Amino acid sequence: MPEPLRLVQAGAGGMGRAWLRTIADNPDVDLVGLVDLDLAVARTAADEHGFGAVPVAASIDELGVDADALIDVTVPLAHPKVSVDALLRGLPVLCEKPLAESVRECLAMVAASEVSGKLLMVSQSRRYFRAGSAFGRQIAELGTIGSLSCEFFKAPHFSGFRERMAEPLLVDMAIHQFDLARKLVGSEPVTVYCESYNPEWSWFDGNAAANAVFAFANGTRFAFTGSWCAPGLETSWNGRWRASGRDGTATWDGDNPPVAELASGEFLPAVLVDDPEQIAGSLVEFVDAVRESTIPQSEVHSNVISVAMVEAAVRSASLGTPVRVSDVLESAYAEALATVQDPALQAALQAWPDVLKTVGLHS
Repeated sequence: MPEPLRLVQAGAGGMGRAWLRTIADNPDVDLVGLVDLDLAVARTAADEHGFGAVPVAASIDELGVDADALIDVTVPLAHPKVSVDALLRGLPVLCEKPLAESVRECLAMVAASEVSGKLLMVSQSRRYFRAGSAFGRQIAELGTIGSLSCEFFKAPHFSGFRERMAEPLLVDMAIHQFDLARKLVGSEPVTVYCESYNPEWSWFDGNAAANAVFAFANGTRFAFTGSWCAPGLETSWNGRWRASGRDGTATWDGDNPPVAELASGEFLPAVLVDDPEQIAGSLVEFVDAVRESTIPQSEVHSNVISVAMVEAAVRSASLGTPVRVSDVLESAYAEALATVQDPALQAALQAWPDVLKTVGLHS
């Protein structure tokens, strides 16, 4: 048996505590350090999750421990610095979603992964649901998919940054559904038309509701409609999904096994595999990828496309016109070339012959 992967975790807030529980439950990893700007929060979180002997510090420098990888569970604003610093130290990184707040920053993180030669993977937890994976297997039996839809209606009362964001639903939540749509469709997005708004009763400062339609390269349309201020008859946190194909239809309520019916009237069974779910699934795939030098789901190059979907939807909502995802990537690349100061990262960016090919989105 290989030795457990020695992990440092950055971030000890609410999501950080969820990761501490996940790390504690996985015998293939050992937590060797916890970093948070608030040392009291870090110490309390470590102690409460059985890591009383694990050192805490305000930075990786102050920890002084040997580690094999880093889990970045800081706030999205801090992801670029924390993850890039770790990569350039020679540490593979598993970063919570979203990779960064802008595609421009994401591209600099891609460059850091290339310069360091180390894996940067994003934890897109919705890719790791047994019922969701069963839904994907059913979709694969339906022939050409004409339309995929997701309805997302919740009424959470967050405290903190989400309620102050300009586009909280699109930026903080919809990336889950947008990214999962890429996996389910098996193609890449080309254009999006989006409208976002804020109902008069909303307790969010920014737009807490949106409708978006993506056209994918294979012709599939993905329609997302959702709200974060929709009390009553709420959907799953995963949303409620429907796929309509040439040979039948599949539906998933986001929690329970999906249901699918062929055009013949025959029902397709839902085949659920006993795989680890949510962030536990992310961690398992990350550990395997680090050990075997394989490319996991949501490796940084590919995950940039999911962030670009979000940025394209936000841009479309602002402009009132459809937006090409490739245009978002190309403009972000120009911004990255103009703003990245680190010479090694700048050289890596300049070496790309085409940003679309670099991230796997071919125009």
